[in-house]
Amino acid sequence: MLAPPTPGPRAPRPRATAVVQPSNREPSRAGVYHSSFADDDGITKACSCPLLPLKTHIKGPAPASDPDKADIVDEAITFFRANVFFKNFHVKSSADKLLIYLTFYINIALKRLEGCRTLAVGTKAIINLGLEKVPVPGEPGFPFPGLFTLPQSQEEAELLRNYLKQIREETSGRLLNCAYRANGFPNKWWLAFAKRKFMNIVIL
Repeated sequence: MLAPPTPGPRAPRPRATAVVQPSNREPSRAGVYHSSFADDDGITKACSCPLLPLKTHIKGPAPASDPDKADIVDEAITFFRANVFFKNFHVKSSADKLLIYLTFYINIALKRLEGCRTLAVGTKAIINLGLEKVPVPGEPGFPFPGLFTLPQSQEEAELLRNYLKQIREETSGRLLNCAYRANGFPNKWWLAFAKRKFMNIVIL
C-alpha cells in the first residue's frame, strides 16, 4: 500500500495591499478601505485636514451634509472592523487622513466602552471622553505626527480643534448605537474590537 504523499512547503501568504474602496461600500479582506470623498478645492482645510460635511446637530464648523448620503463618519464606522487590522495605511486623498484619525478614535472609544455592561454606563464613559481636551498637530497627545501639517496660526489650530471635537462627538453617538443592542446590553461583535490596535498604536 502506497504511503500518502508528503505535503510540500506552504506558499508564503501574500501581504495585504491598499485597494480603492469598492462601490458597494461593504468590508472585504482584500485590503485597507479608502474614503470615497475625493479632494475638492471647495472644501475648507485646517492643517491639511479637510473639514468635510457632517450629518449632525452638534455645533461646530462642519458644513451640513445631505442627510440621505453617507458622510465620513458613516465610512469610518462601516470600515472600522476591516481597517483596524492593518498596521499601514497608504493615503490616497486628504479624506483618507480624516478616515485614519476617525478609525483611531473609534478604537479609543471602544477601549473606553470595554467593561461597560449597559448602555447607560457606556454613555457616561463616552461623555467623559468628550470632555477631554482634543489635541491638534504639534501638541502632546496628538496620535499621528506628520499626518497633518502644523497649524500656521492660533486661528487655524482652533478651527481644527473645534472640527475634531465636533466629529468625535458625532462619531461617539453613532458608535453607541453599534456597540449596544436595543435592549441596552453590549454587542460583542463590536466591543470585541476594543482589543485591536489600529496601526499598532497602543491605547492607554
